[in-house]
Amino acid sequence: MSIPRALQPSQDTWDLTPMYQDFTAWKKDLDDEAQQDYAALAAPYRDSKQLTPKQLRALFDLYYSLERRLRKIYTWAHLFHDQDIANDEGKQALQRVVARYHTFSESFSWMEPKILSHSIAKITSFIESKATAPYKVILERLVRIKPHTLPEEQEALMAMSSRAMDASHKAFSAINDADFRFADVQDSSGTPHSLTHATYGVLLRSPDRQLRQRAFETVHGQYQKYENTFAELLNGTLQHHYFEAKARGYASCLEASLFPKDIPASVYHALIQTVRSNIHVLHRYVHLKKQVLGVEELHPWDLYAPLTPDVSSAYTFDQAVELTIQACHPLGAAYVDRLTQGLTALRWVDRYENLNKRSGAYSSGCYDSPPYILMNFKGLLRDVFTLAHEAGHSMHSDCSRRQPFQTSDYAIFVAEVASTFNEELLSQELLQRGIGSPAAQASILNEKLEDFRGTLFRQTMFAEFELFIHERVEHGEPITPKILSEKYTELNRFYYGDELCMSPMTGIEWARIPHFYYNFYVYQYATGISAACALVDRVCHKGKQAQIDYLSFLQSGSSRFPIDLLSSAGVDMSSGEAVVRAIQRVDALLDQFEAILPSVSS
Repeated sequence: MSIPRALQPSQDTWDLTPMYQDFTAWKKDLDDEAQQDYAALAAPYRDSKQLTPKQLRALFDLYYSLERRLRKIYTWAHLFHDQDIANDEGKQALQRVVARYHTFSESFSWMEPKILSHSIAKITSFIESKATAPYKVILERLVRIKPHTLPEEQEALMAMSSRAMDASHKAFSAINDADFRFADVQDSSGTPHSLTHATYGVLLRSPDRQLRQRAFETVHGQYQKYENTFAELLNGTLQHHYFEAKARGYASCLEASLFPKDIPASVYHALIQTVRSNIHVLHRYVHLKKQVLGVEELHPWDLYAPLTPDVSSAYTFDQAVELTIQACHPLGAAYVDRLTQGLTALRWVDRYENLNKRSGAYSSGCYDSPPYILMNFKGLLRDVFTLAHEAGHSMHSDCSRRQPFQTSDYAIFVAEVASTFNEELLSQELLQRGIGSPAAQASILNEKLEDFRGTLFRQTMFAEFELFIHERVEHGEPITPKILSEKYTELNRFYYGDELCMSPMTGIEWARIPHFYYNFYVYQYATGISAACALVDRVCHKGKQAQIDYLSFLQSGSSRFPIDLLSSAGVDMSSGEAVVRAIQRVDALLDQFEAILPSVSS
């Protein structure tokens, strides 16, 4: 049973004091910020008929200094909220700063349209001016979206509407993370087990098949009861995406999401097509799973079941930290030292589940804070990989803050590269430690195969589902629970093949996936793991220059577009080659697993 937040030992929680000493200090900063009249501060620049380079520099300086302070206030509030999402003080804190952020956005909504109202020749002179040199990249990106930027009055309306447009996503989060309670489930011996978002993954990996089935059916049964509500919430978010895309003159929701980051839609489509063309590799894994588990029928609740005995029943958090740090040695002493401090003395990680804590795991933070990691650590090998994953995000953020504030945020497209890079390093470290123990090696190979199943194949399936639902909205076609569940079941049948029996509850899983509210996010897990595999191979086998190139990539923030950044690090994501190589790696892992399996079984 989850314990109240107040009972968590401080060493197991993140340390937010580098931002604010306590709630009172945070509230004072927000109250001071609330006194800022953003519209008045912006007025001299808004009312100027023609901006000069010096005025533009001053405008950018003002805008980013205000945003930087707001980002810090917001980051503390969202972390404080997520550690106990039922806490009313936390809810109010987050809502207050979000409201302030919307006011800020509305007050400066005129800025991009005004800059882009100038001729291309004038904007080019801004880009070439010494006065605006720190913002050259920002201006280059503004020119790119000039055809999709609305007149000033319309941009103001778009900014004003954003609060209402976010309602569906927020409602989903409230229901999913705060309101839902699942009944306890019994294993085959009649022993009850607490079922929460955090324990669900643990129960699905149990060797007790009845427990897995009951956990699966209890969770999905809960979502099925509210399928109409979830369909409406998802549809609300899709309508938001469609409204934004159409209002800005994009051909599709997909283009609206990818174009500003200079990612061709062909990358998205190539990912789906490449995975579909090589789906026999996933079918091979499903067939192997059915054989090893020794079941007549393989069901969805069997997909996460381990193929090997658990050679180490539990890892402590400290063991997970030691493994993660040791795995990262190919990245050099400076990287390792900073990561060690963050995971230990500096308390970057909020480690364990507590009552009403946000589910899952993530890395967060801002320019004026350390990176922070939320976890719900249960001691599984999967949790060790999750720590390595989030540590990769956090170190990426820490490195990218060597950039000026305005280019310190990296694009989501490259975000999953750093995280899966560290997971791949961890798998290599674990396999090296497992030499001489076939059972240990098989267990790690199983975990790595599961990682590819969940990250490369399953996220591509998600990406295909996300494209389907957006295209239905674009074509004016209905979104109903039946349509969503039938399509989701159809995709499961294709991706996992005929050897997976479709449960009546397979289709409802769409209702519990928060990423479908993120606007074409999930495909980046699949492209990320593909790029990461190529880069790990390069760093581990191509010498010091490869390490330097990768660390330079981590430190680049958003100083260049993501495809260009990855190219400079040594991987070309404009084609499907990296995805093909990642799938070939899965095939090779299956060869290794099948070769070692007789030694484990004997």
